[in-house]
Amino acid sequence: MADFNLNNTTKSAVRKIATPLADVTAFDNLVQGVITSNPFQCVGYNASGVNHPPVERSRQGYTSRILYEDADAKTVALISVRAGTIAGFTSVANRIHDDTTIAAALGGTPFRDLESEKYTSTLKCHDANGEIYFVNFSRNQVTLTSYSDEAIRSRVETWADTVAALA
Repeated sequence: MADFNLNNTTKSAVRKIATPLADVTAFDNLVQGVITSNPFQCVGYNASGVNHPPVERSRQGYTSRILYEDADAKTVALISVRAGTIAGFTSVANRIHDDTTIAAALGGTPFRDLESEKYTSTLKCHDANGEIYFVNFSRNQVTLTSYSDEAIRSRVETWADTVAALA
């Protein structure tokens, strides 16, 4: 029986954020800033006849929680909503929150549990050396995955050191 042989070594690194990003706007500004400014010095490339930008979103997700409390501030119900875009996330969470029929059926007063919201976005980056790696952002950490060249980690870390929200 044939064995699997190691072709190359990929690494991952995580930076925990001391204070979670405040809200979806702060989160999106951070992620969009990386796409726009390309601080990792990535380069565009062509794969299977398709041109790709140096940095692109490969996936994203946003989760909101709407809690329903009774007159004693006891949680009587919870609705979680996950969407693939910020627009969908915001629209649906607001509609659920504002729906009086749902509130009446659940027997409580709704409120958005903003501290429990979750955001994630993964950026696909193409390094000048040909490597494709990923930078995943969430509210409380940044993860660098699928890289082998330490210069990539160094560039991402140097950038992160300049962003106050990532301290």
